[in-house]
Amino acid sequence: MNYLSVCSGVEAASVAWKGLDWNPLAFSEIEKFPSEVLQHHYPNVENLGDMTNYKEWNFGKQSVDVVVGGTPCQSFSVAGLRKGMEDPRGNLALTFCAILDKFRPKWFVWENVPGLLSSNKGRDFGSFLGAVAELGYGASYRVLDAQNFGVPQRRRRVFVVGHLGDWKPTAEVLFESESLQWHPKKSRQARKDSPGYIEGGFGAYNKSDVGGTTKASGGVLGGGSETFVLGGQHPNAAIAENQSPTLTSAMGTGGGHVPIFTHVADKPHTFKIRGGCEGGGKGYLGQDEKAYTISTTQDQHLYQHPKVRRLTPVECERLQGFPDNYTNIKDNCPDGPRYKAMGNSMAVPVMKWIGERINNYKGDTDAI
Repeated sequence: MNYLSVCSGVEAASVAWKGLDWNPLAFSEIEKFPSEVLQHHYPNVENLGDMTNYKEWNFGKQSVDVVVGGTPCQSFSVAGLRKGMEDPRGNLALTFCAILDKFRPKWFVWENVPGLLSSNKGRDFGSFLGAVAELGYGASYRVLDAQNFGVPQRRRRVFVVGHLGDWKPTAEVLFESESLQWHPKKSRQARKDSPGYIEGGFGAYNKSDVGGTTKASGGVLGGGSETFVLGGQHPNAAIAENQSPTLTSAMGTGGGHVPIFTHVADKPHTFKIRGGCEGGGKGYLGQDEKAYTISTTQDQHLYQHPKVRRLTPVECERLQGFPDNYTNIKDNCPDGPRYKAMGNSMAVPVMKWIGERINNYKGDTDAI
C-alpha cells in the first residue's frame, strides 16, 4: 500500500509502519532539521516541501492509498490564540482536504491536539469533518493517549481516520467491539490491543451517495492529563510516577522547556547537629539546604538531596517510541532541534496501532 505523508516532521508514520510493507511515495516537510533527518533515513524518498504546492505533485501511475499527516496544531491549541480556521496555519487542515480531493486515497489518518474539539465552540472541527464528508469520506475520531501504548508519556491527541465512501471501516479501525456498543471497561489497566477508552465518535454521511451531513456521537469515557511543575514557576515539567508530561514543540527553543527528572536518594544522608527540630523529632532539610527551626534538644537531621536534570534527547526519542539516536544524524548534532523534533512528532506506538488496524481490516476486498 502506498502512502503520502504531509507535515512529515521526522516521520513517526514511517517508523511505525516499517513492518507493514507499506511504501512511502513522498514526504512533505519544510523545516530544515526535520528535512535533514528525512534525507538521512530515507534518501530515496522525495521531500516535496511545502504542502500548499500540492497541485504540482504527480506520482504517475502510482496510486495514493493513504494520506497521513498532522497539520500544525497551534491554531487549535487550548494554549494558543484560538483563531481556528482563521489562522493561516489552521487553513492547512483545509489544504489537507484539498490533497484528499486530488489523489482520492482509500484511507486517511489525521492528527491534532484535543483543544481542536472545543476550538471556536467545536465549529473548527465541524468544518473539517464537513469538508471531508463533502469529498465523499466517512470518518471516525478518537482521542488516544500515548501512555496506553507502552511509552511513559501522557500525550493525548485527536486521531481522525477516514475511508472513501463509508464510515463503518473507520469505526472498526478506531474502536473495539466493546466501544462500538458503548460498554467501556472501566479500568486504568490497558488491554493488549486496546488504547484505553478516552473520547471518540463516528458519523454516518448520507446527504448524497458518498458524502453529506455528519452525525457524530461520542463523549468523555475516562482518562486525563496532569502536568507536574517544580516550585510553581519552573518552566520545566517534572516527571512524576514514572511518567513524563507531554513533550511539546517549545522544547529546544530556549526558556527551559524540557521535562526534568528529579531523583531523591532512597537512604537520606544523616548528620547530627546541636539541637533538634522545633517540637522535637527528626527533620529533613529542604531543597534550599536549610534546616528546620532548631530547638534546644539534641537530635539528628536527615538530609534528602534531590538530583535534578533535564531529559536527554535520547530519552525524549524513547518517550515518543523512536529508536535511540534517531535524530542524532551528524557529528556534534545540536540538542535543540532534536528536542523540538520530538515535541512536534506523533507517538510511534499510536501510529503503529492505527496502521495495523487499517492493514488488518477485512470488511471489503478493496479496502487496502
